Amino acid sequence: MVSRYIAMALTQVSSNKCCNGYQKVFEHDSSELKCKMKFAIYLPPKAESSKCPVLYWLSGLTCTEQNFITKAGSQQAASEHGIIVVAPDTSPRGCNIEGEDESWDFGTGAGFYVNATQEPWKTNYRMYSYVTEELPRLINSNFPADPEKMSISGHSMGGHGALICALKNPGKYKSVSAFAPICNPIQCAWGQKAFSGYLGPDKSTWELYDATVLAESYSGPELDILIDQGRDDQFLSSSQLLPDNLIAACSKKKIPVVFRLQQGYDHSYYFIFSFINDHIKHHAKYLNA
Repeated sequence: MVSRYIAMALTQVSSNKCCNGYQKVFEHDSSELKCKMKFAIYLPPKAESSKCPVLYWLSGLTCTEQNFITKAGSQQAASEHGIIVVAPDTSPRGCNIEGEDESWDFGTGAGFYVNATQEPWKTNYRMYSYVTEELPRLINSNFPADPEKMSISGHSMGGHGALICALKNPGKYKSVSAFAPICNPIQCAWGQKAFSGYLGPDKSTWELYDATVLAESYSGPELDILIDQGRDDQFLSSSQLLPDNLIAACSKKKIPVVFRLQQGYDHSYYFIFSFINDHIKHHAKYLNA
């Protein structure tokens, strides 16, 4: 029992009062990723007296748990709607895998929210299981979280992560949203690089982590998807994001998607900051129902 307790132990790294709640960062030993991991958690004032629903936020390439909590301005709306917001890191860290720090779009900071099957990545690079299983277990057992009420959102690589987590687990998340998600990774350079490295040459295994492919075969409770995309996003014009493919798949399956092309906005956190309140309101509608 002792070793299990240690595995679940959390170390508080920081705590700052914010919007009458607390923005905290914790570190723990991850059983899935076999390394120390940090995650950020915002506890709204409501969490002091009752259980709250949880919104999971998945960040994009090169990010840590810090980017979202310092740049997105999510705390105000989370405080008002009584939602706990959890933002994990984007990959395992410091695993001493050869090549892990060689490029910004693969390895460290670029876990792509998959469970790797290839050497030398498969032992540590299990972000899909970390985000969908280990982290919610940890949050539900250590914080005043309502385990029945979870939603998920993210940006870019994390938007891809949010979409696949929701589509692969019908009913697990009450709602899903994304900012500039990588919608069809098997068809874009980022996805092809990551998937061939983590999942190997058999492209049928790639389809298990592609939102467009997953939408084509989705059957489950109605999932309400909100996507914001900046019109002046350089990665939209360079065909890394491919939202049209996902929208086509969703309309074929009658999955409701609100897709908003935002004039003049780019791929940055200035864009996320501008529309984060709409996203939290979208999730609150389902989480507080």
